[in-house]
Amino acid sequence: MDAKPQVPASPKKRILGAFIASFNHHYPPEFIRKVVAEVIATFLLVFVTCGAAAISDSDERRIAKLAASMAGGMIVMVMIYAVGHISGAHMNPAVTLAFAAVRHFPWKQVPVYAAAQVTGATAAGFTLRALLKPIRMLGTTAPSGTDVQALIMEIVVTFIMMFVTAAVATDTKAIGELAGLAVGGSVCITSILAGPVSGGSMNPARTLGPALASGYYKGIWVYFVGPPLGTLLGAWSYNFIRFHDNRQGHAVSSAPSISIKLRRMRSEQSNAAPATIGSDEDHLGCSNV
Repeated sequence: MDAKPQVPASPKKRILGAFIASFNHHYPPEFIRKVVAEVIATFLLVFVTCGAAAISDSDERRIAKLAASMAGGMIVMVMIYAVGHISGAHMNPAVTLAFAAVRHFPWKQVPVYAAAQVTGATAAGFTLRALLKPIRMLGTTAPSGTDVQALIMEIVVTFIMMFVTAAVATDTKAIGELAGLAVGGSVCITSILAGPVSGGSMNPARTLGPALASGYYKGIWVYFVGPPLGTLLGAWSYNFIRFHDNRQGHAVSSAPSISIKLRRMRSEQSNAAPATIGSDEDHLGCSNV
């Protein structure tokens, strides 16, 4: 019997097939794991940070304001070590934007990362609303003075946080063994400083999630403008001053990886000894709030 002639695919099927092929090319299967890691990490960041702030604001005898500020930095540190090697542990759309601006993160993945971070933050906000009733202000951030004062404060403290993050996340000559402590410490310090003025958000997702859950939007534009400006300035500033080896500078500055390369510190004697550990470098993704 003669074989039946093959029916050509319809235009709709061809378009669908081309779309799927393009999607898989730009967003490979492992990218989905990165997105899920960002959702989880941002959820935990907002849950801990805003939960501690909400309880502290309602009754400082239960959680002191200093302890609430430290909780934010500590959860950042923990998440860097927990999921940094998977997704980079950005947890912050402003950080993702800044890494893309200095070519350490692909632009095409920025909207997906930002959506994941906002999803995690919003889920955390509504979880806190269910758990902390009757507390109404769930760790929201708002200017305590003028919007301009809060805006300048957010730009400055986010600059500090991103400058530190860029140093330990993108420079192979930086000592990265304690990168989580460096980034988490910068978040602690800046939160203590900025808290009385702007709330010390440094993160549009961290502000948006609790704002939606609390129905409170005073001065919210400050946190959509200030942190992105601060992270861009911080990343660009460190990119400008970083050391470039003439022999390797181009490879370092244009590397697409956003990983923090944790190089094992070894003395001259251990360098001379035979290596007993597998790899010279471990990887921990970059953070942030």
